[in-house]
Amino acid sequence: VLVAVDYFTKWIEAEPLACISTANVQKFVWKNMVTRFGIPYALVSDNGLQFTDKKFNSFIENLGIRH
Repeated sequence: VLVAVDYFTKWIEAEPLACISTANVQKFVWKNMVTRFGIPYALVSDNGLQFTDKKFNSFIENLGIRH
C-alpha cells in the first residue's frame, strides 16, 4: 500500500499496489498528489529503493520538489 498525506489539509491518499516500483510511485505522485493538491514543497519518504531511484529523483527535481 502506498500512502500520501497532505500536510496542510491532512487528507490521506492510499493506493494498493502489487508492485511498488519507481514507475508506479511516479504515477501515484502525479495522479494523487500533484493534480489534486498542486506541486508539493517537499516529499518525505522511507528512502525505499523506489524513492532513491535516479528516474524518480529527476522527476521530482524537475517539478521542484525537495526530497
